[in-house]
This record gives sequence, C-alpha cells and structure tokens, in this order.
Amino acid sequence: MTGILDLLNGDMGKTIINGVAGTSKQSEGKTQEVLTMALPVLMQAMKRNADSPQGAEGLMGALKNSKHDGSILDNLGGLFSGGVDDSVTNEGDKILNHVLGNKKGNVEKAIGLKAGIDAGSVAQILKVAAPILMGVLGKQTREKGVDSSSGMGDLLGGLLGGNSSGQEQSFLESILDADGDGSIMDDVANMVLNSGKKKGGIGGMLGGLFGK
Repeated sequence: MTGILDLLNGDMGKTIINGVAGTSKQSEGKTQEVLTMALPVLMQAMKRNADSPQGAEGLMGALKNSKHDGSILDNLGGLFSGGVDDSVTNEGDKILNHVLGNKKGNVEKAIGLKAGIDAGSVAQILKVAAPILMGVLGKQTREKGVDSSSGMGDLLGGLLGGNSSGQEQSFLESILDADGDGSIMDDVANMVLNSGKKKGGIGGMLGGLFGK
C-alpha cells in the first residue's frame, strides 16, 4: 500500500464501500466520496497528534491493542453481514473523538457540505470507517516493524503520500480547522478541481477517485 486511499481501489475497498453504504443507508457513490475525503483528513489529524511525544505514544499504545491489530480486515464480510455491531460503531465514535476532539462536528459538517449529505450521515460513515482505518494502521505498523512512537510520524506521512504538495497539506489542514460555516468548501472545490492535474500524492488520488 503506497497511500491510504489505495485501500479504496481494490477488492477490499469495494467491500468496505458496499458495507459502509449499507450501514449508513447512503449510496455507494456518496459513501466513496465521503471516505475519499475523510480518510486523509483522519490520517492528517493522527499525524498532528503524533507530532508530540505524548500523542505518538498514545497512538502507538492504541495500535498495540488487539482490537487494532488488523484482524478486522480479515473478515469484512462478517463485519458487515447482518449489520455492523454497535460495539464497532461505539469504538469508532471513541476513535473519532480522540483523533478529532472538538473539531469532530466541524469536520463532519465540512465533508457533508461537499458530498451533499447531512453531517449525521457523514458521522455514521466515519464511525464504521474509523475502526477499519485503525486496523489498517495496526497492520502496517506490524508489517513495517514500527515498534516505537518515534516511527509513527514517518509511517503516517508515508500513508498520506510522501510526495503530497503543500497545497494538498493545506487542504487537509483547512478541513481540520473549518469553523463550520461552510466557507472551507471553496478550498475543497479548488483542491478537487486541480487535483486531477497531479500525478501523485493525495491530490492525484482524490482526483482519480472523484473522477470515477
């Protein structure tokens, strides 16, 4: 995996999009659109947190928990069969609150405005996506042999796309700092429109997925 959004391109991504769509009662297209924006935002928020030794240690500790060891990815069919269990969405809500803090509502609103759905539906999508994302990070931590908090920043940066431009980073920061008034959408629209001109990084992936 070269970047977090590569997760959505393969068979596993199709299973995740289909399953999350069924859980949130949104179309697969809307669900994919939300995930395409939300996954990099969550990763950037984690990277922000990991910039401090305490934050990095906290994330490393969470990833060592058996709940986030990547096993959730091995049985996605079971996860979505018959509806996602409340324990999964409750865990997802805890992850979102920890990662986004008081920015959670604003992030959900900003993504919802761009995707054309209500913030509550975005929240439902993210509650299911967050434990899956933590599973991806847990699996990557083990595969890459990251066993200390000092390596978390490099791991997160690599999954975000090491060749992402300053504009792309600004896009992610803007979403996280949105005050909920919707003005951030101009920046989001500009980012998405221009991203197709890039070959790599988050912008290129956003452009490719939104263009489908």
